[in-house]
Amino acid sequence: MAQRTITPLSRQTSILLLCDMQEKFRPTIKYFPQIVETSNKLLQACKILGVPFVVTEQYPKGLGRTVPELDIGDVKPFEKTLFSMCTPEVISYIKEQVKDFNTAIICGIEAHACVLQTTIDLLAKGYRVYIVVDAVSSRSLTDRMYAFEHMRQAGAFLTTFESIILQMTQDANHPNFKQIQQLIKTSAADTGLLALQNIPNASL
Repeated sequence: MAQRTITPLSRQTSILLLCDMQEKFRPTIKYFPQIVETSNKLLQACKILGVPFVVTEQYPKGLGRTVPELDIGDVKPFEKTLFSMCTPEVISYIKEQVKDFNTAIICGIEAHACVLQTTIDLLAKGYRVYIVVDAVSSRSLTDRMYAFEHMRQAGAFLTTFESIILQMTQDANHPNFKQIQQLIKTSAADTGLLALQNIPNASL
């Protein structure tokens, strides 16, 4: 496993990467509506906390545009054919947006393809990577499960929607904490993670 630097996550050095949540994937990705819903809540939290974000689209001519449920506003997605999000244009944009960039927070699809290759590329460049597991999926749950394990072994941190938001917020005295509370008041949508681990649903 790659050596990981254990330091608190900082809003000032982080960016959210929204990977390829496009129309043509809607019928085939497991838990697609839930993945998009949770990704959008995370996006709203980043807007509240002042954390910048990047959106990519994989071959939009064939796979369509970013789904409207993801509230990216007027932000123009980066189009790509590379599976990894780490195109020269995206890396340049990240460095423009985050002066001392060292941490990427990733959600989107597919876990075993674009998300995995983005993670490996970023880790190879020495950056820290957080995978928001309840906001990442694939067409196959088997591919999803082993992609998470691959990324963990490579040195990425596996985390959840609520955990990453609270790590970014850091303090209940944050001036926008009440807005953050509204986002986490309802737990993130179920995306089958307990089933992947053969763990009974704790809410039952």
